[in-house]
Amino acid sequence: MLRNLLIFSIIAGFAISFAGCVQNSENKNHNSLDSTTMALKQKVDSYVQFKLTTDLSVLTENEKLMLPILFQISQLIDDIYWQEAYGGKEEILNKAANDIQKQYIKINYGPWDRLNGNAPFLPGYGEKPLGANFYPQDMTKEEFEAFNDDSKLSQYTLIRRKGNQLESIPYHVAFAEKIQKAAELLKKAAGLAEDEGLKKYLNLRAEAFLTDDYFASDMAWMDMKTNTIDFVVGPIENYEDALFGAKSAHEAYILIKDKNWSERLAKYASMLPDLQKGLPVDAKYKAEVPGKNSDLGAYDVIYYAGDCNAGSKTIAINLPNDEKVQLAKGSRRLQLKNAMKAKFDNILIPISDVLISANQRQHIKFDAFFANTMFHEVAHGLGIKNTIDGKGTVRDALKEKYSALEEGKADILGLYMVTRLNEQGELQGDLMDNYVTFMASIFRSIRFGASSAHGKANLLRFNYFKEKEAFTKNEDGTYSIDFTKMQEAMNSLSNLILTIQGDGDYERVTKLMEEKAVIGEELQKDLDKLQEKNIPIDVVWEQGLSVIGL
Repeated sequence: MLRNLLIFSIIAGFAISFAGCVQNSENKNHNSLDSTTMALKQKVDSYVQFKLTTDLSVLTENEKLMLPILFQISQLIDDIYWQEAYGGKEEILNKAANDIQKQYIKINYGPWDRLNGNAPFLPGYGEKPLGANFYPQDMTKEEFEAFNDDSKLSQYTLIRRKGNQLESIPYHVAFAEKIQKAAELLKKAAGLAEDEGLKKYLNLRAEAFLTDDYFASDMAWMDMKTNTIDFVVGPIENYEDALFGAKSAHEAYILIKDKNWSERLAKYASMLPDLQKGLPVDAKYKAEVPGKNSDLGAYDVIYYAGDCNAGSKTIAINLPNDEKVQLAKGSRRLQLKNAMKAKFDNILIPISDVLISANQRQHIKFDAFFANTMFHEVAHGLGIKNTIDGKGTVRDALKEKYSALEEGKADILGLYMVTRLNEQGELQGDLMDNYVTFMASIFRSIRFGASSAHGKANLLRFNYFKEKEAFTKNEDGTYSIDFTKMQEAMNSLSNLILTIQGDGDYERVTKLMEEKAVIGEELQKDLDKLQEKNIPIDVVWEQGLSVIGL
């Protein structure tokens, strides 16, 4: 994948200004730039390559004809996400001094290292704007709060300047050309769809692109049951907006359903209401009843585009995010089996060999990793969506702190669900497999950094577990979990997070994150060990029609 290293080119103005420099100075500068390139190459190499393939024999001829259309739509979505995350894709790529820079720019969708606190990795760039490119970079929070516009906090508007004033621009206007083309292609794909649920969803999604009203298409997506191809597409997650947590970024996944695995998982969705009742928190924080139409499924993913492809790669999906849809119909949890296996084999096993005690490593198992990840997504549907005192939704009350706390809730309640289902005889296996694998996964996700919602969630949990003595650090530098104390910590952390969410307590979650979503000196040394061992931090996909053989 990597080409021969090139020396950084010197921009024309620099060359003119320093034309008279002596040869020794030029040599020193070149040597310095060369070492910088080498350091960046190491970052590129910290992502392991993996081909996204699947068995296409399960598809009909019409379904195979749909795939190139879905790939075209995904590429348009990728272009839109570039605009949201950074701005001009071609402009920054053309400025890159060599192929190494280009590769890392593409991995990060810009000049900021997503798995290193969004630190700039190219010269001439400052800190990443908290609001990415959803807002004017010189806009202050005070200016935004004074801006009188009902749509300013809409998930589907960009904020721009018009003269001296701010204005909200709907996505379907801001990205009109690409949105209209994507809508046309969605209708074209719908024309090929033989599954009625998929056909209805694709047509409604096309209309949603043109209106920024996604409710009807989300409801239709929830009703799909018999489709083999699935296509998750649109402005979906709000991780990119670290200023207000308001704006949703565009992404796309092309998925092929594994019907055998999905049938094995289907029974757990119906258990959500009973699991909700048993949550370790006061009754008022679990009064909402999860929708019974929730769906669990296993898929192979064959294409990522946009937000889900930036930096760390998603391995499971829980959607829709719309609280109204969740309360009416629940949500669908899609486990991306091939992507999950890629991370387990290439990242989690090597991490375990370094940081998990030798006498507990036999508990690191893919089935446990799969179950933990699956129930993480299921757990998004548990708890509370609306604050108990009328402050509105939890999302609105906790603002930019919502995503990290919600991911923390899903992690810890996922483990809670695994525990309860195992105790009830509904989930087979040794719970130690789930607990030890869960601990190893904390290290994997912490490496995503404190700028990531998932990274923050795992840092919070690591430090909380440490405080509650859920694990011990051995003399050889490895970790051993204490099963009983980890269960106790699981219950108490579940209670804490659910209470903060139900109260909509912005001040409390801010303090919690400031105190516990941090990397201490000892933990940093552990993470450094993983880097020294050249353990990949994440994956980059080889993907496209040629990869799947079309």
